[in-house]
Amino acid sequence: MITVFGSINIDLVCRTSHLPRPGETVPGSDYQLIPGGKGANQALAARRAGASVRMIGAVGADDMAAIALGELEKDGVDLTALVRRGPTTGMAIITVDDGAENTIVLSPGANARLKAADLVSASPGEGDTLLLQMEVPFAESLAAARAARAAGARVLLSIAPFLPIERSALAEVDIILVNETEAADLARHLGLEAGSGGAETVATLSKALGKTVIATLGSDGAVASVDGAEILVPALAVVPVDTTGAGDTFAGVLAALLDQGESLETALQFAAAAGSLSCTKEGAQPSFPRRAEIEAALSGPSSNA
Repeated sequence: MITVFGSINIDLVCRTSHLPRPGETVPGSDYQLIPGGKGANQALAARRAGASVRMIGAVGADDMAAIALGELEKDGVDLTALVRRGPTTGMAIITVDDGAENTIVLSPGANARLKAADLVSASPGEGDTLLLQMEVPFAESLAAARAARAAGARVLLSIAPFLPIERSALAEVDIILVNETEAADLARHLGLEAGSGGAETVATLSKALGKTVIATLGSDGAVASVDGAEILVPALAVVPVDTTGAGDTFAGVLAALLDQGESLETALQFAAAAGSLSCTKEGAQPSFPRRAEIEAALSGPSSNA
């Protein structure tokens, strides 16, 4: 069982020819309201990869909550421990340009009121997985991590969006997930030399922290460093439409495969392929592939694996 302790949002998405500069107004498409939030995204990605998933998160008393939960409910994510707290559900305001790059403004809403105590009735135990991100108060995520590890669960932390984290807090997690920029930011924050590339920085972080560190590398795939060994897996060759949610897809699918007992290398291959596939459709949650799609992509002629 994977327990995701994290954010639930609505993504308000608008496409533009280019991302606006400060003070600039640009014409955009009709907006879309799409379920999102890094916690909900990762929960849905894990569920579509075949895992049993429980979501611990908070939504508001507004009409947006029903939209935010729609995909999770449809795919059978366990929402029995969900809490309703405060007037508004979290919202991400996303602009996507013609090159598939994006900017995001995040209004946390109910996510800011999520508590580690909300996990008590559905706490992960021996052999389970707790998946965390950085869109709910980190002190609460840290308390959840301590409780989960004490109960024998594996803890994965996706440091996205990046916030400075002390070395002592990272002792409470088993696997750290970052992208290249987040890896460099974390290294600098910890007083370490950021390497010339993602793989070098990941190796530096893993050695200094004594943890498995994994970084997504965009079109170059992903790299993991564990006990001094490196595992590098490729991405799929795809034409990107929208990169929103690709990192969350990677995190959720990685957690799903590990929770199902697969090796780290296999989990990385599935996660990298799933992240690539998610870039071929608009929006976050609507783009997340299912297990059969990932397997077909890995075995098909378009695979670089």
